[in-house]
Amino acid sequence: MPHRNWAGNVRYAARAFHRPTSVDELRRLVAGSTRIRAVGSGHSFNRFGDTAGDLVTLAGLPPVIELDAARGQVTVAGALRYGDVARHLHTKGYALANLASLPHISVAGAIATATHGSGQTHGNLATSVAGLELVTADGDLLRVDRDTDRDTFAGMVVGLGALGLVTRVTLDVVPTFEVRQYVRLDLPREALDEALGSAYSVSVFTDWRTPRLREVWRKQRADQPPPPADWLGTTAADQPRHPVLGMPAENCTPQLGEPGPWHERLPHFKLGFTPSSGDELQSEYHVPRVVAADALAALDDVAHLIAPVLLVCELRTVAADELWLSPNHRRDSFVLHFTWIDDAAAVAPVVAAVEERLAPFAPRPHWGKVFVTDPATLAARYPRYADFAALLTRLDPTGTFRTDLLDHYFPR
Repeated sequence: MPHRNWAGNVRYAARAFHRPTSVDELRRLVAGSTRIRAVGSGHSFNRFGDTAGDLVTLAGLPPVIELDAARGQVTVAGALRYGDVARHLHTKGYALANLASLPHISVAGAIATATHGSGQTHGNLATSVAGLELVTADGDLLRVDRDTDRDTFAGMVVGLGALGLVTRVTLDVVPTFEVRQYVRLDLPREALDEALGSAYSVSVFTDWRTPRLREVWRKQRADQPPPPADWLGTTAADQPRHPVLGMPAENCTPQLGEPGPWHERLPHFKLGFTPSSGDELQSEYHVPRVVAADALAALDDVAHLIAPVLLVCELRTVAADELWLSPNHRRDSFVLHFTWIDDAAAVAPVVAAVEERLAPFAPRPHWGKVFVTDPATLAARYPRYADFAALLTRLDPTGTFRTDLLDHYFPR
């Protein structure tokens, strides 16, 4: 199992690494450990998932994919990657409503941090969760369901890996569909809101070096008409693009309006290729969608700080939900995602400057990225923050799944 995160810039401090091959073996491991955490695909840029105790990968458990067409759901092993689940579903005539920008991430890890794709009518990936199976701190196997456990369930899905080790996840599915992806260039900033609402999933990329927005990636259902030649004052890309300038476009999903299955268009990157740049840090902030223009304008004053340490900035939208620790809890969101150079010392003051400029809009950071928001400020931005802290204490009274960073934000 990996001893570093996906980008190689977080080295895990665990005293031991484990790869159980059955749920019973995992239960015994948890019951016998005083500190333990699970690592998924390692696509995290902070130490919420790190521990000085035992680190375990669930990738050795049986790769369950059980489709229940009558209920419109699929139950999968939590360690499976979204890309592998998607391929299987498509062969059976089904799909997930949305995917993140890269299909390499594990299901359990992605939902634990409310990882998301884009689209004004789509919630983050955790909103598709209908059930969870997890090993709790005493080694018991707990199953919770959206319909029967209701309010508590909303606190458990985005659980930061702190409530138990998720072995299985039940997800809602929809009939499979095809998507066309078009890339448009040089979007006027005043057209941003219209652009973000123009297709099934939309991402806008900028580098903070010019007032205009460099690229718009429109992912639309294949049965919809293509954008007109003069769409919002942009021009059409005449060759495939990569979000990070200088990176090979063959790593990316097909563009230029070529139709294809949902799972080969909704992500930006192909499953078999390195996503993004690889050598990077990431930060991300969710603000209310209604303040998108104001939030961008607020960052103009620090654009001269952002640009030198930035690989690319992605702007997206995510629909509101009721999940307690979701950054989209009870508000439609405008999301600013920063892919930084891999230089923590250079990036840290810029992250602080970004957070300071966004503060009037109550930004909620992505739980798996780099941020410096203090605990009291973060707690004030989540109406159910105290409820999650109480749930954490109830399900893990001895702190089996706790980490130093978790204690910082949810002190005992």
